[in-house]
Formats: sequence, C-alpha cells, structure tokens
Amino acid sequence: MNPVAHLTPARWADAGRALIRKGLAEFAHERLLDPQELEKGRYRVLSDDGTVEYRFTADRYALDHWHIHPESISRHRGDEHLPLDALQFVTELRGSLGLSDEILPVYLEEISSTLAGTAYKSTKTPVTSAELARADFQAIETGMTEGHPCFVANNGRLGFGVDEYRAYAPEAAAPIHLIWLAARRDRTTFTAGAGIDYDAFIRAELGDKAVDGFAETLTERGLDLADYLLMPAHPWQWWNKLSVTFAAEVAQERLVYLGEGDDAYLAQQSIRTFFNTADPAKHYVKTAISVLNMGFMRGLSAAYMEATPAINDWLSGLIEADPVFTAARFSIIRERAAVGYRHLEYEAATDRYSPYRKMLAALWRESPVASLAPGERLATMASLLHVDHEGASFAGALIKDSGLAPTEWLRGYLDAYLLPVLHSFYAYDLVYMPHGENVILVLDERGAVVRAVFKDIAEEICVMDPAAVLPPAVERVRADVPEDMKLLSIFTDVFDCFFRFMAATLAAEGTLDEEAFWRTVAECVRGYQDAKPELAEKFAQYDMFAETFALSALNRLQLRNNKQMVDLSDPSAALQLIGDLVNPIARLRCARPHPAA
Repeated sequence: MNPVAHLTPARWADAGRALIRKGLAEFAHERLLDPQELEKGRYRVLSDDGTVEYRFTADRYALDHWHIHPESISRHRGDEHLPLDALQFVTELRGSLGLSDEILPVYLEEISSTLAGTAYKSTKTPVTSAELARADFQAIETGMTEGHPCFVANNGRLGFGVDEYRAYAPEAAAPIHLIWLAARRDRTTFTAGAGIDYDAFIRAELGDKAVDGFAETLTERGLDLADYLLMPAHPWQWWNKLSVTFAAEVAQERLVYLGEGDDAYLAQQSIRTFFNTADPAKHYVKTAISVLNMGFMRGLSAAYMEATPAINDWLSGLIEADPVFTAARFSIIRERAAVGYRHLEYEAATDRYSPYRKMLAALWRESPVASLAPGERLATMASLLHVDHEGASFAGALIKDSGLAPTEWLRGYLDAYLLPVLHSFYAYDLVYMPHGENVILVLDERGAVVRAVFKDIAEEICVMDPAAVLPPAVERVRADVPEDMKLLSIFTDVFDCFFRFMAATLAAEGTLDEEAFWRTVAECVRGYQDAKPELAEKFAQYDMFAETFALSALNRLQLRNNKQMVDLSDPSAALQLIGDLVNPIARLRCARPHPAA
C-alpha cells in the first residue's frame, strides 16, 4: 500500500481551500485580519506587502462570526489569478499574524500536518450526517473531520510519521494495543479513588492471565512483580521516546518492557486517550505522548497525576449531593486511578514545565457506557459542529430525527449542558473547560439530548473562590482569577468557542434561525436564574446578560507560542484579550422560558 496515496493534487487543493477559508474566518474573528468590504457580502484581505489580494464572500453572524463560502475564495496579484496555497497564505500574512522567525517554520509544519490529515480524511468513504446521527459512539468519535473549531492549525501532531498517523490518529480508526511496562515501585506512584485497591484494579483491567503472564516474564529475568507496578504506555511513546530517552532506566531494569496488552483500543479525538473496544465498560486509558499538538506537548506529569483521583472523587461527591445537578442528570466520568514514573535525573535537570517530566504517566477514566439506560446512546459533543461532505450538519440531523421543534430540541440540550455549567459557576465558583471534545452527550432513541457527561476533570477544572474550603489533595484546582475575568470562562469556552459555530451552522442550513437560537439560550439562562433566587446577588455581580464581553483570542496564543500556549496552573495570565464582542443574549434579558419548553 502506498502510505502517501492520500496526497494528491486534487485532495491537497481541496484541503488548502478549506484551511484558507478557516484561516480567513478565524483570523478575522480574532482581529488579526481586517477584511475590507468590496460590496455587500463580498470582502478582500491584502497580504502584508499589499501585492496579493484574497477575495471571498461571507455571511456575518453574532459574535463577529465569519461564515465564508469556500468556493468563493480567490487569490490575485494585480490582474493575475493565482492558485490558492495554504502555506503561502501563512507566509504572505506572517506579519499580520505576528509570527516570529522562530515560530513560523514550526507553525508551517503544523499547517502541513493539518492539511495532510484533511487529505487523508477525504479518502474515507463519505458518511452523511443523517447516517452518522444513527451510528454508534465510536463511529461518531472517529467520523469527525474538523477538529477544534477555533484553531486553524488544529491537527499538528508533530512527531507522527505517515505510518504512525495511519496507526494512531483517531480518524484512522485503527485498533491499538497498549504497551505494558513494569516500573520499579521506588520511582513510581500509583494513586486511586476511594475503594480502589491496586492489585484488584489491575487484574480487573488486564485479566488474571495477562497479569500472571507479566509476572512470569519478570521471574524469567530474575525479577519479582512485587517490586514493580504495571503501567501502560502509548506504542509511539515507547518506540520513539522511552526506549531511547529512558534507556538508562531500561538497562538498569527500573523499567521492564513486557509487551502488548490483549485488549484492543481506539484512539479518541484527544489522541492520547483510548476507548476499550474489547470491553467498552472498562476504563478509558489516557497516556503520555511527546507529540506537539495545538499548543501543547501532550505529555502527562507524574507529579501532577498524583492528585487526580482525589480531585475527581471530590467533584463527583459535590455533584451527587446537589439537587440541581441531580435534576439535570448531570455527571462526570471520574479519573479513578493514575500512575506516574519519576526519572530522577531529568527531574534534577529541569523545571516543572519541562516535557522531560511528562514522558511516562497514565490514568484510567470511567467509561460512560456502563451508565447507559436502555434506549440511550452516546455522542461526543464535538459532533454537534460536524458538517458532512454535502453541507448537512450532524446537529440538524439529530433535530430532524427527534421529531421535535428545533427550539425544543435545543432547549433540551441546553438544560443538559449549559445549566450545569451555570450552576457550577454561580453556586460553587467552579469552571470547566467544557469544549466539544470534553463533553459526551447521552441521546435517547430519537436523538434528543437527555443528559451530559463531562470528562478531563483534574487538569482543567478551576475553583475561583479564595475562601472555598477544599480538601488538601484538591487544593491544586484553586486559582486566583481577577474578578472581571471570572465569567469569561463561560463566555469564551461556551458562547464564543462553541455556540458561535453551532448557531451559524444551524442558521446557514436553514434548520434554526440565529435569533431563535440565542433566544433559547437566553431562556435557559433566565430559567435557571428564576429557579435560584437565593443567588440573585451573584447573578447581578457576574451578569450573563452584560452588553459585551472580552474577546479571548485562541489562535493568537498558538501563534505566539505553539509549544506552551497556557500555564494550566495560571490560565488567565496568558490570555490574549482583543477588544470586546457584543453579547448575543444581552438584549434578551427579559426572555422567559416558553411554556412548551
């Protein structure tokens, strides 16, 4: 098989046009570019030197969203019509994008990888949104084609070769068997949630046959399993990093290679998280992988992992005890256990941010499959932004299948997703990073959303109340956030980075007009506020109906530093705030839920 058969002139041209469309739209949204209107709905953008001109047609939506028609994009130099080229697009606008000499070539590599991924996805048999809306959880997960809606270079995965892309990328949907290592207990830490015993947990995950086989392998080498902890590793990480960078640990038998596990897994959209297809009720496994993707090296810190189970247990207890969460059937899938290996020499040579400290760790996260009631099924929330090759949206297909009015379907989704986000913020000063990949929707047989499940908890939640009483093991999630930036977590992550796209997609295809979308959002917010009058003071202090909110520009973070966009321990410090956006529900302050909703 030709490993680069997907790289053809036609596919590359299509991928380039799609990326330029997104680049023009998102860079204009973040005010890196300032399109000039030529006539109604027709715009142009000039290159840095003014010699090259991009022309396109666009519809404008709330939150300064640019819905650009890809077939309308053309490139010109004077009277000469030039072919579109995504790499030249970046270099022609590098000054406007603020790309330094150091960052530019790496960003071009990320763009190239993103284009190659798009070309590969185009070789797969097309599946319509209508078909995907009736598919199973993993078919939906691996059927996504776009990635993060805001980031232009959202599929970098620098470190993967073409064969490794085909083996490990989620869209390749290839079964993966994890590598298992024995790690000396004196350099390895295993932590787990309440009621979990290491030996019982590992045997439940691996099976007695596999564990006993690993013990026998160690015995044959004169080693004792009792001196080691078993831990999984991503195959790429083992063959490309650990076997070389941790060679001293292997040579001195502090790490022992045991081989592949029996269970087959599928990579999820986050690349380093795996769903057990052999037994879907078993835990997800999340592993470290030293691949640069979308602003971060995707490692896992052994030290950071230690508190993960305790943080998850704490949040789970808080949710289960709250009647608002209970009524919404809101839940999280807990990260139940974590294991991390400390390379003492690299630790002595580096600070806590170093990728050398994030090369060997893993965690186990609950599967949502075990919690499903009869007739329920799962879909990643990212799927709501998916548009198929015919221009039809996944969200629109669900709405059609449900038989509900579009606003009624939308309100059910908002009550499952947005309401818990609001209650977490106003009742507990607690925020998540609730983007599409971090939320799993539970659908009924018709395709209506009945509840939401949040994941990726320990790394991405934040408690902003300096006076909150937290258990010592949970203290890490507290963050000092300026007052005027607290509500921005919802406005940015929910409104600007998700609803902005969903509203425009549904409007563009004629499923639901933009006015009705945002009115339904306002009704959900007002409905929650009416139900919690005791929080009125906080509703006034942090006003969801404020006229404007700050534009937090995500691409600007990546364009400035594509290796470490944000310090997760102080996320607000790195934000790029560029002017304001008009809040689309501000004028709907008096909206009340429709009786039918």
